[in-house]
Order: sequence, then structure tokens, then C-alpha cells
Amino acid sequence: MPPRSTYLELSEDAGSAHKFYEVVVADTEVTITYGRIGERGQTKVTGFASAGKAEAAAEKKIAEKVRKGYAPAVRGVRQRRTVTRRTMLVGSAGSGSGGPVTRAHVPSARRAPVLWRFSSGAAAFGIFVDDQRAWVGNQNGDVYTVAHDGTVTGHFRLPDGVKCIVADDFWIYAGADDGNVYDLSGKVPRLAYEIAEDVDIYWLDIHDGVLGVSDRAGRITMIDHEDEFQWARKSDGDSAWMVRCDRDAVYHGHSRGVARYDTADGTPVWHTKVRGQVLFGWQERDDVYAGTSHNQVYRLDKADGAIGAVYDCDGAVFSCAAAPDGRFVFAGDNHSSIYCFDRGGARLWKLDTGCGSAFSMQYLDERLYIVTTNGTLACVDAGEEAIRAAQEGSVPDPVDVKAAAGLAVVEPSVVLDSVAESTLITGEDGVVVECVRDGDRLRVRVVTPGYEPLWNVQFPKNVREAGARYVVQEVRSSERGGFYRAYGDIRRLL
Repeated sequence: MPPRSTYLELSEDAGSAHKFYEVVVADTEVTITYGRIGERGQTKVTGFASAGKAEAAAEKKIAEKVRKGYAPAVRGVRQRRTVTRRTMLVGSAGSGSGGPVTRAHVPSARRAPVLWRFSSGAAAFGIFVDDQRAWVGNQNGDVYTVAHDGTVTGHFRLPDGVKCIVADDFWIYAGADDGNVYDLSGKVPRLAYEIAEDVDIYWLDIHDGVLGVSDRAGRITMIDHEDEFQWARKSDGDSAWMVRCDRDAVYHGHSRGVARYDTADGTPVWHTKVRGQVLFGWQERDDVYAGTSHNQVYRLDKADGAIGAVYDCDGAVFSCAAAPDGRFVFAGDNHSSIYCFDRGGARLWKLDTGCGSAFSMQYLDERLYIVTTNGTLACVDAGEEAIRAAQEGSVPDPVDVKAAAGLAVVEPSVVLDSVAESTLITGEDGVVVECVRDGDRLRVRVVTPGYEPLWNVQFPKNVREAGARYVVQEVRSSERGGFYRAYGDIRRLL
């Protein structure tokens, strides 16, 4: 019997839903390909014991999608829908729109003490820095890891441009323009969250498995560890670039100010208006910081939203960051300058990056890491001696680092290594989990003794298969309890 193909699409002309789903049955194999219309998508192949079982499984998958609104279609009739890129048009102070985004240099500015810089190949917004390395993600979908000495150590490639990179305890996530959030904590990127098609993502943050999504329409949407909708709130503004999450609250910045909502149910706590459109946010233990198109950074008290200080720049603020407890506050403007202020708001210095405007930044251990409009990841010495020397015109020659020619490029995959369960040594080779069907959802639960058997496990979405067992390096309890989180490499059990 020749292969049988069923091609479905979900497309809402008034919204942003624009996906395809294709099921091909060939004898005992079922091949499923899915993704955004006009793109290659992702493919998963599953073998069955008989052709009849393969047909039954395919029909079940098709029926599930039809119930969700998918309909038969002809491939190629609908074209790929344009995805919103993170562009920030800022003109005169406080306007929030119009005018150029950036210019390469400010001749009168002193140059920042850049220790090293790495060109990622395209404009970059995604950055995260921890004790071991810095991560940069650009608009080509490339994500690189770079050690603190500038050595490029890894290269992932995602299907679309990277909007942001965020950390949640041990886990590293990249939000991409394809609407997906990828877990980069293992050897291979795995699909962690699929954002609803009517949410046009601008920025993401995450805490204890709960994902906060701010979007073009000025909404904040919260999604739990099982990728299930929790709540959403619409602000009185739009273009919501800022979202920061902690244990108790989510802080949301948009064109009309900054608001705090309760994490559990979205109860509004406070709303503070600021001058200009909020373009970027940062948080510390007691405060959140909002950079605006009106050339300012605001420090807001997490408890009540009171403005503690305002930091004045000479251009629209694309990004901001702070040392612990706000001892120093940093900002990057749309004219390739970076600033440092004391906690009270006094400007200590303004320096030229020499490599474009800082779309995003992070501070760690007297180093300021920035990613820029030309795709550079730069490490700036933000120690007091280095800054004092820079103000006097003495700066080091930055080292231009490159990725090694043989550095492997790792892409998302649904393929898992396999291992025979009989060869595992209990307590030494990881934790065994099983995928079970729970209504129309697939859940993963721990099988290994000593764990809560009814707790679900946060587990990659596109490798789940009912009845399959896997061994994971570790499972760790969430901060608030009630579910586990898979950590490290995953293998399928035979």
C-alpha cells in the first residue's frame, strides 16, 4: 500500500494562528511533521507493531487536531505569516516612535573598557550570564555559549530568531520568533513551551517553571510547567517589552507604565506610570528597573511600585541592569553609549561601546555583558579601577574572539538515545519516568521508587509518547513543590 498523507492547517486570518500538521502513514510507520505554515517544521517518526496499529494511531492524532480547529488544506496555498521582530523605533525624548534606532558611534564619548567581543553574525537580543559562561542568541536563531575568558564553547541553532534567553535555577530557556521556548540545559535543545498562536511574543521570563509572556497587545500571559494556560491580563497600553517574574509576583512594563500582578491568579497589586514607553526591565531582590524611550531608567519598589530613583540618559534606553541591591545601575541607549549610575541616580560615567547599541545587558562580578544591534557579545570591565582609567582615556585593546572552525552546530531534535532498561543500575544511572495519557494530555511521572508517584514531571513536549519510558539524569522538586523537573540528558528505554 502506498503511503497515505493527511495535511491539515490552522489559520485564523484575523489572528496569528498559522500552523500546519501533516500525518503520513507508510506500512507500520507514522511520520508527523508540524510547525508554522511556510516553514520546514519538525518531524517525528514512530514505528508500530502492525500496519493496523499505525493507522489507528494516525487517525487518533488527526482527530485530536480537527477537534482543535485544524482543517484539511492544500500545502502552499497559504503563505508564511510575518513574525513580529523586536524593533524599537524611538525618536525625540518621550515620543516612543519615529526616528532612527541607533547609530554606530558618538565621537565625543570615551570608549568603554571592553575586554573581549564576539560577533554572533546578526543583531542580538538574547543574553544570559552565570558563573560559568555567557549565552548570546541572535536574529538568525544562533545561540552561542562563551566562557568568561572569551572562549566560544558551544553553538545551538534554533528554527527562528531568538527573542530572549532566561534562566530558571539550573535551566536555561530561549524564546524564539517561531513562538516556541526551547530548553537549552541538555546536549540538544528540547521544546519546553509552545506559546498560544494569538500571543505575539515580545519578551519572556520564568520562575519555578511558571512562564510569563508579554506581548505586542500589552498583555501578560502566565503558563505553568505543563505548558497550560493559567491567566492573562490586558493592560491599558501596548508593546509590552518588559516582564520579570519572582516567587510571588510578575512585573509587566508596556507603553503606559509598569504593573505588578500576583503570580497565582493575576490579581493586580499596583500600577505606576512612567514617562515614555517601557523598553526593557531588570529586577533585584527588592526593586525592579524599567528603561524607557524617554531617556530614563526608573527604580520601582516591588512592594508598592513607588519610584525610588530616576536615572537620566541622553538617548532612549534600550536596556538596563544593576549590581546586587542596586549599588550601581547601568543603561544602554540608542546611540551606542552605556552608562553607570550610583543607587541614588548620580551619573558616574558614560562610555561608547564601539560595537553598536546594547539591546540587552547583564551585570555579574564587576563585568557588564552586552549584546548589540550588530550582533556583538561584549564583556566590559565595570570595576572601579577600569572605569576610572577609561574616564582618563586609558582602555585595553579589546580581543576579538571567534568560534573554532570545527565547533559543532546542535539543532533541536525529537530523536533520543536509547538504552536497555535491564542494563540500568538502580540509583546510579538516573531516574526512570513514564509517559501516561491523562484525558487529552500526555503526562510524565516518576517510576523509580522513593519519589512522589502522582507528581507530574516537567518534560520536553515533543518527545512524549504514551506508554514510553525514559531515563533522565535527575529529577528535581520544584521550589514550591507539587511537581518535578527533568534535568540533564534524556534517554529512551528499550
